[in-house]
Amino acid sequence: MITGILTGKHLPTALLLLAGSIAVIATVLGFQHIGGYIPCKLCLAQREPWYAAMPVLVIAALSAWRGWPQCLTRGALAIAGLLIFYSMALAAYHAGVEWRWWEGPGDCGATAGNISNDVNDLLADLTAKRPPACEDAAGRFLGLSFAGWNVIASLVLGIVALRSAWRKQS
Repeated sequence: MITGILTGKHLPTALLLLAGSIAVIATVLGFQHIGGYIPCKLCLAQREPWYAAMPVLVIAALSAWRGWPQCLTRGALAIAGLLIFYSMALAAYHAGVEWRWWEGPGDCGATAGNISNDVNDLLADLTAKRPPACEDAAGRFLGLSFAGWNVIASLVLGIVALRSAWRKQS
């Protein structure tokens, strides 16, 4: 019975995309909370489409699993793909700002979440933590910043989502 559910349906793709989305967010949250990388305004903006895509992918997976109308499954995959491509566009913009190909937003810097809520630690935070600027990559790995890696991840997963949405299943 499970083999019949998984073959010829969009379920494996929806689950793969959901797992990929969770992996992307878990990675950036890990770098933030474990690695100590403070996100800038553009970094945080790139996460929002991923957060929005996850429940849409849950709907796509449920729809495929339960055999609901294909237009619902394919529509959810298409919406998720567009959200992922929106994150890619934001990431490409951010990467361009980091490479100084164009200007970033004038208000890009530390967010309220980067500063301690404890008054006693405020002075220490101000001297110890350097607020991030959108034009300064927090780090580069194999030549790409976090934004650059988001472009690659978004491109791959966005293509998978849209190709699956366009493909009819029997």
